[in-house]
Amino acid sequence: MRTSPHCVIPVLLLLIGAAGCQKPAKQQPAGGSGQGSGQTMARGGSGSGAGPAAGQGSGSGSAAVEAKDIDSKDILARTETAPEVQVKHVLLAWNGMPAPRGLDPRAAKRTNAETATLAQDIAAKLKANPDAIDDLAKQYSEDQGSASTGEPYTVKPSSRFVQQFKDLALRLKEKEVGIVKTMFGYHVIVRVPPPPPDPLESSDVMARTPDTGTVYVQQLLISWKDTMLAKSPQGDPRAKERTKADADKLVKEVMDKARAPKADMNALMKQYSEDPSSKDSARVNEITPDMPINEQFENFKKLVLRLKVGEVGAVKTSLGWHIVKRVPPPPPDPLESAAILKREPVTQSAKVKHILLGWKEVHAPGDTKGEKRDRAALDKLVKETVAKLAKGAKIEPLMAELSADPGSASDGKSYDVTPTAGLVPPFKNLSLRLKVGEVGVVKSDFGIHIIQRVE
Repeated sequence: MRTSPHCVIPVLLLLIGAAGCQKPAKQQPAGGSGQGSGQTMARGGSGSGAGPAAGQGSGSGSAAVEAKDIDSKDILARTETAPEVQVKHVLLAWNGMPAPRGLDPRAAKRTNAETATLAQDIAAKLKANPDAIDDLAKQYSEDQGSASTGEPYTVKPSSRFVQQFKDLALRLKEKEVGIVKTMFGYHVIVRVPPPPPDPLESSDVMARTPDTGTVYVQQLLISWKDTMLAKSPQGDPRAKERTKADADKLVKEVMDKARAPKADMNALMKQYSEDPSSKDSARVNEITPDMPINEQFENFKKLVLRLKVGEVGAVKTSLGWHIVKRVPPPPPDPLESAAILKREPVTQSAKVKHILLGWKEVHAPGDTKGEKRDRAALDKLVKETVAKLAKGAKIEPLMAELSADPGSASDGKSYDVTPTAGLVPPFKNLSLRLKVGEVGVVKSDFGIHIIQRVE
């Protein structure tokens, strides 16, 4: 499913307009992928959907008017690249270019020539004073995700940014400035030093060797007025007036409560968390080492994979403060195909089709049927549907009738599943254990998946 599969960390689901789980591309099952937490942890580089986002391809697109070439060719010609860099940028588009995610009103008033001149002027100012990047980004950049937060992007060769953006970023020296054109416009990029860890972050935990298996966590989010989440329509009213200093003070208080011997994480989430997708549900998130995640949230994943069961840690992202507790694996759902899930994988590559069914407590975003269905009705529907498939019923009509996965329900499309596919772990785990033609059931954060392997 496209809408939910890519978002595994709930808050990212929210930020789809703010940062994360973009609308399903046709090959991603809802609830099937394990990308990031919502709008922000998902793929793509910018919170507004304008920046050097990934998944958009590496081409620059064919503008209606030929764009002026102002790329920093001297830097791009270098053969030596860094393994990882931190960069900030100013993004400028212009009227007439095919903007993949919409054109900023300022860009709509500028010609390409005017935009090229502005980009060169900003680059000159940054060369004179690289530390002016935050002010210039706030004033000019059309990537609101990075401009509003001042957070740098971490860029590595494997990062899912458009190729031209990566090509320049990885060749910059610290505090050096360059320009490159992509399908989003001109990027004026400055490489910045790695930011020092915030004193509140669990740096001792982050220094450990990561876990190599699946980790289960609950998290609560505390934001402040300058964060991407607070500025979004989904932002909590409490965060919209809160300063960073006030957020830090609150985080200390909540951390102390979360670490208490008889702490109730569910109650703390309900009272303090500003992640509207999980604060009331006490959602447990399943995180794996190979789970793709937006580069802005690498530290979230880094912390999660290093916590011990029962331990609490804190990490800061562009969404705000995440207070995270590692919890034991939840018990299997009675509907799940326990015998199949106990098998070793029978394949490294499978094609599957699925029916996603939710209920009041667990459902995909926008699943209006699921949010009204009680658990008894769900159990009955799942058993009836599995029985129909066992008697030879075609899955495609049932997908169209029942499934809450908008990425595959209407057209009966299949998903390609491999061990490294960007799908939520439960979906992937069951799919790779099914034999061709076999049907199984598994639960994820998005509901119950009835999966049939077709190849």
